[in-house]
Amino acid sequence: MILEIINYMAKKKITVVALTEEALYSHIYVIRKHKVMLDFDLATLYEVDNKQLKRQVRRNISRFPEDFMFELTPKEFASLRSQFGTLKRGQHSKYPPFAFTEQGVSMLSSVLNSSRAIAVNIQIMRLFVKMRQLIVGYKDLLKKIEKLEKAQMESNEDISSIYKIIKELLEPAIKDRPPVGFKISKEND
Repeated sequence: MILEIINYMAKKKITVVALTEEALYSHIYVIRKHKVMLDFDLATLYEVDNKQLKRQVRRNISRFPEDFMFELTPKEFASLRSQFGTLKRGQHSKYPPFAFTEQGVSMLSSVLNSSRAIAVNIQIMRLFVKMRQLIVGYKDLLKKIEKLEKAQMESNEDISSIYKIIKELLEPAIKDRPPVGFKISKEND
């Protein structure tokens, strides 16, 4: 069965790419409150030249509205470059990179039609879906924790009321008060 799958993949020229989630996570940045991947990271993952990737994007710019892809401002780019440390000559572009959102990365698979690009895109899409599921799970967990905290606060108030009542019951009666009841005087005898 496994040999049949391998032969089928070889005939259809399907590339299997084994990238770890950690490797992909390391290429996801938060810029302008969006989770994005930068063009030079994607070019490395797709095993294409960054110039070729940018050229294909510019030729198909109508496929990349601003919510799919945006170019970093010089200030954002300078901040990003400072995070990379020392840059080697010729390794990084002097021009600001494109930042691709999840939809933009997905659109890249239609622009870059290599089997490697398609295989990497599938893994990236799965990673973005997993991240979304984790965020939803985190929000649900946060709501449950808040609910438990509220219940605990109410429970603590009830417990403190019970302690107060028990404390009042256990305190000795005030001895300065006059005795209660009918008192017969001795003069009438």
